[in-house]
Amino acid sequence: MTMELSSRRAAFVATLSVLMLGAGVAGAQGPKVRILSPARDTVIKGTTVTVTLEAKGIEIAPVADHKAGTAHHHLFLDTEVTPADQAIPVGVAGIVHLGKGTSTYTFENVAPGEHRLIDVLADPNHVPLKPMVADTVRFATKP
Repeated sequence: MTMELSSRRAAFVATLSVLMLGAGVAGAQGPKVRILSPARDTVIKGTTVTVTLEAKGIEIAPVADHKAGTAHHHLFLDTEVTPADQAIPVGVAGIVHLGKGTSTYTFENVAPGEHRLIDVLADPNHVPLKPMVADTVRFATKP
């Protein structure tokens, strides 16, 4: 009888461990974002830089919809990311809100040289998702 109870307990613990591990893996599969272009470490000729973004695991929607569980992109060109617990400010040089739910943007008149681009997903209130969902690429432009 004790042996049977020990076997059941061991089976229960094993099953619980697998379920917990599965939950951890599922949690790690949360929203993801990727900057598709410009490609990492690429050199772009000219002053126009077209950015193409990809998001997985979350719906990208216009801010005006104010729909729970959605996000939109924020681009930081050569600018530090704002604090994760605060709304990303509007009207700041180097920060672009893609509040219409788009996944492309074109920067004009980008100075020649090396640049860093960061994409951060934020909720309809412009607060970064928790945990923060972001991607970074470095690229260069030349005349």
